[in-house]
Amino acid sequence: MYTDTHTHLYDEQFQADENEMIQRAIDTGVMKMYMPNCDSTTIEPMLRITDKWPSNCFPMMGLHPCYVKENYKAELDIVIQSLSQRKFYAIGEIGLDYYWDLSFKEQQIEAFGTQIGLALQYGLPIVIHSRESIEDCIDIVRKNQDGKLSGIFHCFSGTLGQAKKIIETGLYLGIGGVVTYKKSSLADIIKEVPLSNIVLETDAPYLAPVPYRGKRNESSYIPIIAAKIAEIKGIAIEEVASITRQNAEKIFCN
Repeated sequence: MYTDTHTHLYDEQFQADENEMIQRAIDTGVMKMYMPNCDSTTIEPMLRITDKWPSNCFPMMGLHPCYVKENYKAELDIVIQSLSQRKFYAIGEIGLDYYWDLSFKEQQIEAFGTQIGLALQYGLPIVIHSRESIEDCIDIVRKNQDGKLSGIFHCFSGTLGQAKKIIETGLYLGIGGVVTYKKSSLADIIKEVPLSNIVLETDAPYLAPVPYRGKRNESSYIPIIAAKIAEIKGIAIEEVASITRQNAEKIFCN
């Protein structure tokens, strides 16, 4: 059995075959799928899936850095309100994105810090988006790490040195389809990083693994990612499935 720690099941790309897509994942052994929130517009579709598949699909609550705009304070208020109304399994996805737009860099940093505070308040893990901003994200996590902060650096794409820094903070590396790409440097890093510090993710519908690269990604492809990690480490795929699933259970506490 597998866990997909990061999948946008509510994305518009899944509207036509949502139920079939989720069932395919379950049939493949992906028994738990964790959904990061983006902003106020994704809450309703995410919770609709949660209520339909309560044993398999689990929601997070957060404001994605790419959605931090002029109205970010109102969006954060919605995050705070939502957390008081029902159970969520993580604060995410949160963090910094210096790739698309730097216009709201300071607001992103503020929103990230606020949401780390919410994670500590509610005893929840954080799921971090760190595109072109991994060092700043590591620094902010370090400053806020009081021994209780846990979580995942989603879609890890940094260096071995950065991977070691993240592990030192007590957080995990989220590894997805990029590990199957020919030009990816992740294989060299994964050789050096203990499996006890890794979780699996798809980031569906994005970043599909080979042989589906360039097409729509989905949670049923998690075993492809696991197989590649098993090949890199020279171990059985069952060991990858078991250890990464246990890691996810430690993070999300369910």
